[in-house]
Amino acid sequence: MSERTLVLIKPDGVKRRLSGEIIKRLESKGLNIIGMKLMKVSEEMARKHYDVHKDKVFFKDLVSYITSGPIVAILLEGKSAISVVRTMTGATDGSKSAPGTIRGDYSISIDRNIIHASDSDESFMHEYPIFFSKNEIIEFQYGDEDLF
Repeated sequence: MSERTLVLIKPDGVKRRLSGEIIKRLESKGLNIIGMKLMKVSEEMARKHYDVHKDKVFFKDLVSYITSGPIVAILLEGKSAISVVRTMTGATDGSKSAPGTIRGDYSISIDRNIIHASDSDESFMHEYPIFFSKNEIIEFQYGDEDLF
């Protein structure tokens, strides 16, 4: 069954020029890009995105960080997309992520960890409208579903 997820390549990933490598990994896994853009996150968007953490001591740092530079926002679709992308992403703390995962290969900290990926369908439904309007989602068939 096809599923959708949101991925954000965070400011450190964009600054380090890792966007292409990350996108390549996601596509190579068989996930379809149905929306993608380079953008700057406003403070309002960041506060809404991280609302679940609003009462935590690190909330202000999360907002400050995600608004510190451009991000690449990506909507993906594919079989078990949420769990597949979460596995590819690795543990939140890059120093504890397994080699071969995005964070395991490119991050050594919890606060500069390259990438965000929705952790559930509920999170996806909350997150994606912050970054994409309905008319920015491209609905089409890739035609290569049998390859994966």
